Amino acid sequence: MTKRKPPGVSPESWVEAQIREATNRGTFDNLPGAGKPLPNLHDPQAWLTAYLRREGVETEALLPEPLRLRKEIERLPETLRTAPTERVVREVVGDLNTRIRTWMRNGQDTHFIVPLVDEEEAVATWHTTRPAPPATPPPSPAKRVWWRRREKH
Repeated sequence: MTKRKPPGVSPESWVEAQIREATNRGTFDNLPGAGKPLPNLHDPQAWLTAYLRREGVETEALLPEPLRLRKEIERLPETLRTAPTERVVREVVGDLNTRIRTWMRNGQDTHFIVPLVDEEEAVATWHTTRPAPPATPPPSPAKRVWWRRREKH
């Protein structure tokens, strides 16, 4: 428990004396964060950024729906490159187009234009940019297992 401020001593000098005594005792040694820079105190949204980073939430989740859809369209070729089959490509594009149509029906924000994705163009791009399928080794000749019976002719 801290001592009470003696009468007649200014609060500033009393606080400074308390800090000096604690420093001499080593109270401030090995504190967590020692030697690390202070967070940006001039950024009014720094607390929000730190919270989102700590909780593992992508900042993209804070964007308005049309901007999120446009970002998803930009990343679509990279996303589709790893799709295993053409059917999966068509499903991903169909799902994205469904969400775009849903947003367009709401009609809340007309400042943004979000175009539908051409499914055939996406499939053609997938065919040209997907990685080559892994080479499968040729089948080995069938080995005769010693415990099988010989067939009768």
